Amino acid sequence: MSIDASPRSADAAPTADAADDARLGSASTAASVTASVTPLAEVDSAGVIETRGTDFIPENERHGKPRELFWVWMSANVVYLYFVIGGVLMLLGLGIWESLAVVVLGNLWWIAVGWLAISGPASGTPSVTVMRSMFGVRGNRVFGAGLGVAIGIFFEIINIAFATLASLALLDHLDIPLPAGAEWGVLAAVAVLSFGISVYGHATIIRLSPIFTAALAVCFVLLAVFVFGAADYGYEPAPLPTADHWGLLVLGFAIVAANPLSWGTGADYARYLPASVSKKAVMGWTALGGFVPAVAIAVLGVFAGSVVDMTDPQISIAAIVPAWFYPIFLFVIVLGSITNNVLCAYSTGLYFQALGGRLGRIPRAWTVVITGVIATAITAYPLFIAPDFLDTFSAALELSVTVLGPLVAVYAVDIIVRRNRYDGRALNDESRTSPFWYSHGVFWPGAISMVVATTIAVLMANTTLYVGPIAAALAGADFSAIAGPLVAGGLYAVLWYRTNPYRDASRRPVAAASVAPALTEETVA
Repeated sequence: MSIDASPRSADAAPTADAADDARLGSASTAASVTASVTPLAEVDSAGVIETRGTDFIPENERHGKPRELFWVWMSANVVYLYFVIGGVLMLLGLGIWESLAVVVLGNLWWIAVGWLAISGPASGTPSVTVMRSMFGVRGNRVFGAGLGVAIGIFFEIINIAFATLASLALLDHLDIPLPAGAEWGVLAAVAVLSFGISVYGHATIIRLSPIFTAALAVCFVLLAVFVFGAADYGYEPAPLPTADHWGLLVLGFAIVAANPLSWGTGADYARYLPASVSKKAVMGWTALGGFVPAVAIAVLGVFAGSVVDMTDPQISIAAIVPAWFYPIFLFVIVLGSITNNVLCAYSTGLYFQALGGRLGRIPRAWTVVITGVIATAITAYPLFIAPDFLDTFSAALELSVTVLGPLVAVYAVDIIVRRNRYDGRALNDESRTSPFWYSHGVFWPGAISMVVATTIAVLMANTTLYVGPIAAALAGADFSAIAGPLVAGGLYAVLWYRTNPYRDASRRPVAAASVAPALTEETVA
């Protein structure tokens, strides 16, 4: 059996190491000598609105060091969200030490985020552009850009909601009265602060990230002193039947895994690095920047849950911190939610731009504004209308894994089978003659893998709003965060090797130093 995905080739042979990537970068640069290139100072400078979007970054505009990625991801993840997630594990009925184990295991998905980031320097494009290789030009508008916009807006909503609630609590704590309806003004102010930095773009994010990281880290270190001083290290939850207990452990894993799995956008912040940069450094600094704060802050949430009710932690935490620190804690929630939204809004703007058509011609800065306005408008429901924000938040996180896991897995496997060789210029060709047009604009291995794996994951999901039939048959155990990625990645690899031209071993990229000739419609049967 074989699948004929296209009468055209997908891309040239991949490279396996930094030296080969350097050669590819040099070749791409040489091919663009006659092209008109905007000076770096105008394209990617702090305080100047970035003009690049989903397009290819030429080699002469590349700059920076991999270690900068650590601060980018650190600043975006020193956030209150993880504190809440740690508390949610305790609300599920898990013990301290098993909650800590779930926190560490679930956040190992940051390794995958780091792996995806290496496609940035290789392609010189953001993740949503790279995804055209695995879904096709048209298919990517659904499985890449379409899902990316939905997922991005979802996490923007979470951040805006947390920041608004904390702002209202801070104003109340400071005895600053608000007239009726003024909470809508607070919501709007938070939104403006959340999306302003993202409008300026990559270089501004790089410049401000260490500053945000330092300010937030100091506050969380102080919080750690108070939490660990008050924690009940002998805390024991109410005993549960064995089947229910294991079901909650797996459910907790899905909740923790949802956040790293939502960051399938590592290439967005690495694409300005030179093509010859170390892949290990890009992967390591990206993964470490997300893993360290995610684990550390969730651990605080777990131990806080041993002594206070984590149903509404921004209020109940006042019981274990000094009065002078409580407003600082609320401010940390506001600032942390905004810094997390900086990366989220930036990538969502790129996803929106990749929807194609007239939307694709909208400048990146404006797509950030458009998606930000949409997210802000929707935020009103979970913030002011939903009966229980935390329940709504938890259920949405659990369900998001059913899509996020397969998407990250397909992306990760694509990097492996292509050996991280991506032609950024070809990826930006959306015409019918594009090597990524495949069959009617769709690369079926990617589309089929996403549909099958997501369906299986949904059937395995267990949330407060929905319980899949497979989860019900397994006494409530939610294996969606495990099965979804495994099915998607495995199926994609199998279909990829059975699809023209990849089913022919002689046409596959096998020699790292070789560059295969472009395959024409006649040569790919």
